[in-house]
Amino acid sequence: MKKTITTILPLLISIFTFGQAANVDKIAGISGDTLTGAKADTSWKTGGFIGINFSQVSLNNWAQGGENSIAIGSNANVFANYAKGKTQWDNSLTLAYALLKTGKTPVRKSDDQIDLTSKFGYRIGDSKWFYSALLNFKSQFADGYAYPNDSVVISHFLAPGYVIIALGVNYKPVEYFEMFFSPATGKVTLVNDQDLADLGAYGVDPAVYDLNGNVTSNGKTSRTEFGAYMNFKFKKDIFTNVTLASKLELFNNYTDKDKDNAKKIDVNWETGLLMKVNKFMTASILTQLIYDANTIERTQFKEVIGVGVGYKF
Repeated sequence: MKKTITTILPLLISIFTFGQAANVDKIAGISGDTLTGAKADTSWKTGGFIGINFSQVSLNNWAQGGENSIAIGSNANVFANYAKGKTQWDNSLTLAYALLKTGKTPVRKSDDQIDLTSKFGYRIGDSKWFYSALLNFKSQFADGYAYPNDSVVISHFLAPGYVIIALGVNYKPVEYFEMFFSPATGKVTLVNDQDLADLGAYGVDPAVYDLNGNVTSNGKTSRTEFGAYMNFKFKKDIFTNVTLASKLELFNNYTDKDKDNAKKIDVNWETGLLMKVNKFMTASILTQLIYDANTIERTQFKEVIGVGVGYKF
């Protein structure tokens, strides 16, 4: 893990200075117009959110049973958006990491995310449509394990890693909603670990073995797809100090060798509700639904409820 953090820290520092969105703004990534930190007469708007959530359960002679537990999670989300004339350039970065310890089990990670998006657009006439180009990168910081077996590694930094490059149009009728569509999208899945690649993890071609079980051809460490991509984003203050944000990403691979799988659509849907108690105290409910048949033939779902401290800038 130390090696991983040492490798990616310079990259994250350089990306962090580039800019990106906040916790529900983590999901939102729309424009950050509701955040402070940017003057109205400037072309750039920058800001973000840093938060830490903490929870603890301590039991002593508790008749109903249960286990002691402690959990801590952190997230950092920043944005840097540029708008001048017909040009619009939105950038957002999300970083999240959380640890959990229950009873006598070792400390385990419960959240781990890197999500970087940069989108450049040029307005079509006086309409609310833009010609747009989008770049998205997703991965995680540390090793993941097949718990309760903590000796089997199932993920690393860049294993998997996902890169999406898309050319299309963006429609933004109001400040709190936008839609991006690209009929020409390249998606690259990276598996930068030969052991996982040999197993065919995350949809890459696995290793080929002879009758004696020896590897005759190593597994591929990347998978390239070409298809259509759609991205919907919504973020709005629905009540005083209550923000609802949602991001839905859809991808369909035109070139999948498996014709049945080519009919299936990859889904990544994140929704968050952020409630601001006071200047520093926050409460949040975050959910994420993923369906990717190349990874697992089942729907993945994650929910995080947290109360902690946060600072919006």
